[in-house]
Amino acid sequence: MIMTFRWYGEGNDSVTLDQIKQIPGVEGIVWALHNKMPGEVWEKEEIAEVKKQLDEYGFNMDVVESVNVHDDIKTGAPTRDKYIENYIQTIRNLKEFGVKVICYNFMPVFDWTRTDLFHPVGDGSTALYYEKDKIIDDPEEMAAYILEKCEGYTMPGWEPERMAKLKELFAMYSDVTKEKLWENLKYFLEAIMPVCHECDIKMAIHSDDPPWDIFGLPRLLVDEESVDHFLKLVDDPYNCLTLCSGSLGSNPKNNVADIVRKHCDRIAFAHVRNVKHFPNGDFSEASHRDCDGDIGILDIMKAYHDNGFKGYMRPDHGRHIWGEKCRPGYGLYDRALGIMYLLGCWDMLDHIS
Repeated sequence: MIMTFRWYGEGNDSVTLDQIKQIPGVEGIVWALHNKMPGEVWEKEEIAEVKKQLDEYGFNMDVVESVNVHDDIKTGAPTRDKYIENYIQTIRNLKEFGVKVICYNFMPVFDWTRTDLFHPVGDGSTALYYEKDKIIDDPEEMAAYILEKCEGYTMPGWEPERMAKLKELFAMYSDVTKEKLWENLKYFLEAIMPVCHECDIKMAIHSDDPPWDIFGLPRLLVDEESVDHFLKLVDDPYNCLTLCSGSLGSNPKNNVADIVRKHCDRIAFAHVRNVKHFPNGDFSEASHRDCDGDIGILDIMKAYHDNGFKGYMRPDHGRHIWGEKCRPGYGLYDRALGIMYLLGCWDMLDHIS
């Protein structure tokens, strides 16, 4: 297992590379070109600048999150082939810098969705929170809330330029059923798989967050059955998963450890975070410690370890603790604590195996 840490780049993150370097066990930075809009080619000069920054601290740049997929690809528009060609060129450019894994998602309109970015969790800290009954009204109201409360940071999937076109986006997806979305995902993957083989880069789809339809929009990667379907849809070793314990674990019916045991060989990238469920269907993100949530972090880590996981892992969303002012879910302190907990689990599993 290779431990990594997500970083949003100089001038776009409250956390610095110097601080990340001081977290024991971190080998790589999960990075992206966050100024690029979906469909644009990531140019070599832009990638080289990030590599220069990471090289100074001895970090690898093996994993990129996210090279976002253009809506024309997701909706199957007549122009999708043009954007697929741009994506292929980006894959080839990333190869030049040693990238091994691309994390992406295929969620319509919205990326992740939460109703409270700084919800008190009872110990003086705050965390991302989902209140089920709030996802029934106007999505524009939700978008306005996210943009207002994001502490001045541009949140992936909620970029102001994108949210300004929300009505247009919903109109684009009005005829896209779940079946059609699966078809469009298959078309995209079949088009890029030969290039992934050529470049030795794995495509690792992120599970949908949360794992159910929202605002009438279909979601695909929501449970074990849909994960099975996805891996059979394009049965290729370069068609892989970014398995997010918090995304899938938001549904109490999902057993994430079972999915790890079943498909560990197709998991290229592991996001590990914890979730606390409430009886009414709400959920709050929690510390990485097993007993602070309900998804079985210890069992998940044991599943990865027992199945010889050799891929990349990172702590996912952390709480906001000790007064830290940061991008929601992406501060330094709680994610650093999370890394130490996850590595402690791994070290003990190594010791007793």
